[in-house]
Amino acid sequence: MQNINKVAVFASGSGTNAENLVNYFSNHESIRVALILTNKPDAGVIERAKKLDVPCIVFNKTMFRDEKYIPGVLQNQHIDWIVLAGFLWLVPSYLIKAFPGRIVNIHPSLLPKYGGKGMYGQYVHQAVLDNNETETGITVHYVNNEYDRGEVIFQKKCAVLPDDNPESLASRVHQLEYDCYPKVVESLILNKKK
Repeated sequence: MQNINKVAVFASGSGTNAENLVNYFSNHESIRVALILTNKPDAGVIERAKKLDVPCIVFNKTMFRDEKYIPGVLQNQHIDWIVLAGFLWLVPSYLIKAFPGRIVNIHPSLLPKYGGKGMYGQYVHQAVLDNNETETGITVHYVNNEYDRGEVIFQKKCAVLPDDNPESLASRVHQLEYDCYPKVVESLILNKKK
């Protein structure tokens, strides 16, 4: 049997991208979402993880700052890759060192525009509209020590329509995330093994 690449998904919110990743890889021959981690005890992703039958771990800032706790959890589960899906905390250096070139994030804008601390979800879409942009999109990038500053792996654009509001724009951007993120993650993992 082929070696399975185990993915841990970190999420802070409702978990729609996490669920999408779990479903995409559920019957994959060499990639599986083996673990979901969240920093919010009331995050919607916890309920989704239960329904999907994927183990879910909730952690706090103290646990996250502890250089042994999260790596220990990931090592126990034999995790190969970390995929951020709406995870709002800065990833600490010890984790980046432990998973070099194997931590990726998705951002709901065309980075470097509208990235950085505090730029997530509706804040991003509102900023795009406030600046009269004609296009926006998604960026998948490697994670480094700064918010949204890692090397860009993939971008996909969509138009900003004249009558858009943050919700309508978010809806189109989310669709891009659902369509593209699992495929980009799959391609990265499969190509890294070669």
